Amino acid sequence: MKKKRTPLNEQIRAKEVRLVSDDEGHFGVVPVSEALEKAKEKGLDLVQITDNVVPPVCKITDYGKHVYEENKKKKKQEKASKVQLKSIRLGFSISEHDMETRAKSAVKFLEEGDSVRIVLPLKGRQKALQEVGKEKIERFLEMLSEKVELKIEKEVSREPRGLTVTVIKK
Repeated sequence: MKKKRTPLNEQIRAKEVRLVSDDEGHFGVVPVSEALEKAKEKGLDLVQITDNVVPPVCKITDYGKHVYEENKKKKKQEKASKVQLKSIRLGFSISEHDMETRAKSAVKFLEEGDSVRIVLPLKGRQKALQEVGKEKIERFLEMLSEKVELKIEKEVSREPRGLTVTVIKK
């Protein structure tokens, strides 16, 4: 994928532009020649911000600074979109202390912005005691909600190997 380069100064093809400045705000719709003149007076560049509107929006700014800000904004968006699904596994006969330890690690995952899937596998006769398993998961969710605000993304559900629930931080 080829990166589209932002038009600046003489590369802008429109006859008129909506002119904006870093420090002075809006100038309104002006001819390109006048906008270029104002940019040169300040020793800055005329950078086309949008091209999908008529007339296009142009800004009087330093081009290097503009590129830096755009890259910074893009990296921040990429970082925010990388949400992972972490899994916490509870045993059917898990002790209270072990549950607290797992709750601490789940809180850490939630604080990092990840979603957490809590899994309680059921084997053999445990499958007949699903209600006990649901109570274990609900107790674990109570422990989590004491430490961080939770939003249940996927309710407690029965799957072939046991019970699962998915939560995220509010």
